[in-house]
Amino acid sequence: MWSYIRKYLHVAVIAAAFMVGEVLMDLIQPGLMSRIVDDGVLGANSGGIGNLDIVRSVGLQMIVLVLFGGLCGSLNNVFVHIASQNVGNEMRKDCFRRIMTFSFPQVGQVGTGSLVTRVTNDITQVQNFISLFIRGMIRTSMLMFGSIYFMFRLNQRFGLVVICAFPFIVGVLAVCLYLANPLFTRLQAELDRINAIMQEDVSGIRIIKACVREVYEKLRFGKANDALIKTQLHVLTIFAFMNPAVNVLMYVVVAVILMLGSYEVGMGGATPGQIMAAITYTTQLLNGILMLVMLFQGISRGYASWKRVREILVSEPQLKNGGFDGRTAIRGRIELRDVSFAYPGSRQEILSHVSLTIEPGETVAIMGATGCGKSTLMNLIPRFYDVTGGAVLVDGVDVREYDLKALRGKIAVALQKSELFSVSIADNIAWGKEDAPRGDIERAAGIAQADEFIRSTPEGYDTMVAQRGTSLSGGQKQRISIARAVVKDAEILIFDDSTSALDLKTEADLYAALKAENPQSTKLIIAQRIASVRRADRIVVLEGGCIAACGTHDELMASCGAYRDIYDSQMGEEEQHG
Repeated sequence: MWSYIRKYLHVAVIAAAFMVGEVLMDLIQPGLMSRIVDDGVLGANSGGIGNLDIVRSVGLQMIVLVLFGGLCGSLNNVFVHIASQNVGNEMRKDCFRRIMTFSFPQVGQVGTGSLVTRVTNDITQVQNFISLFIRGMIRTSMLMFGSIYFMFRLNQRFGLVVICAFPFIVGVLAVCLYLANPLFTRLQAELDRINAIMQEDVSGIRIIKACVREVYEKLRFGKANDALIKTQLHVLTIFAFMNPAVNVLMYVVVAVILMLGSYEVGMGGATPGQIMAAITYTTQLLNGILMLVMLFQGISRGYASWKRVREILVSEPQLKNGGFDGRTAIRGRIELRDVSFAYPGSRQEILSHVSLTIEPGETVAIMGATGCGKSTLMNLIPRFYDVTGGAVLVDGVDVREYDLKALRGKIAVALQKSELFSVSIADNIAWGKEDAPRGDIERAAGIAQADEFIRSTPEGYDTMVAQRGTSLSGGQKQRISIARAVVKDAEILIFDDSTSALDLKTEADLYAALKAENPQSTKLIIAQRIASVRRADRIVVLEGGCIAACGTHDELMASCGAYRDIYDSQMGEEEQHG
């Protein structure tokens, strides 16, 4: 945390200086009040005759000091917020940058809900921790030790009373904080759970309604929320007992000071003004201790949150970035050399000893039953995952040697599940190519068979897309995603079942336009329909994570029973659309 705080240490020091000024003004006030009572009102040093001049002059001093203390307090708040908010801003940006480097397994291990909580709620708790530390530690320590110091200067017996009570007060605080500390980490974990459920349910609201599972999800959310409230109440209960216990001890101290003070006044060892000042100092000490309670509560929770944030900040990407810049003589060649792959934490291989070479400009389709490893194979080429055996080469270089930005700059991917953002249609397409001119965007949309429907929208390419693309149909979202891939003008185009929501004519027009406009690009098509793959240069049939057959449509019809079975099951639709 120090690496963030030191950037704004000068601001924190200024804030601390103003806090010192504010507390000093508070500590001076009781002594001045004592003088007003003893000399100005009672005339303790002038034969019992009061002096209004003393009341006026000392009262004016008190007013000036109060105003100065209030100004110091306000400026302290300003500089504390400048420091804490800037630290939180830097920390949140660094967390997000770090998360953007995470591999898919890392995101899955932490959980999306937990990542959201850490970047939002946890960093807010850290900001509060910094604010409390800068403001609270100075104010609390000065009020506590300053009050005791001035009590001793005022009357040593009064000071001894406070010192005797101090260990009991600290003991109560220590026990309560010991009981509450472990609960803060659990509290944040339960908040993770609530955020995860919220994210799942909001993104999956359509399927929840379609399956009439609203009641089930309400119960699931209710259980998670009940667990959070239970832990929160446990913490609050601990502190609910702590505050009265500390108050009782401090009021006992006040009562003892009053009893001792009355005796001292009778014996001439103290004045009424000194007793008033002693009670005020005791009150300030009480306030300091109560602030210490809140301070340690906030610090404990903030430190628990900091440990969770730090896990993100110190996490190293599992996929180590290579140094190769991607400049090669070959452009668009893919080679799989004896590739095997199992997902992290699983021993079951999804791909087993797969070898395949795709030449530049070639169109290769991959077919197979659900779960045979088609999408997994696609994920290995842009290095979303690393192989567990063998090697994947792009343009003759192992993808593990590439700089990730250089590697993924060569590849454009369109997925079956189209991820759209809450920006305009043009901006969604332009995600594929930074600063893409409008002409390139419209050209890509034309290839993707999206131009006609885009122009029919109220504002054309400037029409805003609702969150997660809910304002568009499945086919429209897929075509925008395809346009996003096409506008990149990449050497390798990967379509992972990205035309599943398109009718066969639109799909055929798309591939015809793609072949005409981007003949130099290597195209890898993953699909379930014969119509999507039959015109490919080669078709690869996967079975159980292995290549069962590879050839043209006619060759596979003659030699591959699995491919022929797929064809026969779709033949009616195939014959209809040619």
